[in-house]
Amino acid sequence: MELHQLRYFLAVARTRNFSRAAEQCRVAQPSLSQQIMKLEGELEERLFERTKREVSLTSAGELFRQHAERVLDEVEQARDKMREVRGLLRGRVALGALPTIAPYFLPTRLRAFAAKFPGIEVVVHEDTTEQLARAVLAKEIDVALLSLPVERTGLVAEEFFDEDLVVALPAGHALAKKRALTLDDLEHEAFILMKEGHCLAGQALQFCRLNGFAPRVSFRSAQIETVMAFVAAGWGVSIVPAMAQRRMPVDGVRYRRLAGMTRSVGVLYRSARPLSGAARALVDFLRAKG
Repeated sequence: MELHQLRYFLAVARTRNFSRAAEQCRVAQPSLSQQIMKLEGELEERLFERTKREVSLTSAGELFRQHAERVLDEVEQARDKMREVRGLLRGRVALGALPTIAPYFLPTRLRAFAAKFPGIEVVVHEDTTEQLARAVLAKEIDVALLSLPVERTGLVAEEFFDEDLVVALPAGHALAKKRALTLDDLEHEAFILMKEGHCLAGQALQFCRLNGFAPRVSFRSAQIETVMAFVAAGWGVSIVPAMAQRRMPVDGVRYRRLAGMTRSVGVLYRSARPLSGAARALVDFLRAKG
């Protein structure tokens, strides 16, 4: 039994698709399929039920997955310990992040991190909170940088800092004359929000409803830059992170403080296994630079 066979097996179990598993493992599909068949032959058990539509684990496969995950976790931890003995920090960290955090918080910090830890490669994946949490649990990413709290069994959260949320207004809007706003000021405004599934949109809607009104949403986008462009064009107002105001000001948009609206920024990772040395170094660095 080979370690690469265990990795191929877990990739198929995770994706339920031989083609996607081969792509993730960076190997040709026929080679991956052959190794899975060899593994099944050695174990004398079928690990997968194969149909035209999907691949699913057999009862034996479900049982074997637990052992395969444990073996690979132990191997990774052993490698980390050996690097620590040599005084080296090397490796690859898959970092998930919200699109309302990644472009504002990460560029300068990851550049500084790379200068301090040249042996660590960081790969960033942007997605929604729900998808990032799922990816951490599925071991597709090591750490997720997002807005807390996130209630999911099997995950550990570390809070970095609290951040103000601000109102983005068209430059000529009457409310732009005020230095600070309340939600009462926004009750009759059209809102431009992120698409459903993005926590920033959910936070804005929740704050409005707690204040006694359901906001009228005129436009949604998966990209915060598009949201800001529509604000600048006069389609409505939006609620955005203060880091967006500081890092990427937009022509034609004015920002005003909004009393009582904040978000908590931090990271999630799996509770079942300690972070690798490389991932822990990244988390500690980002927290210190927050």
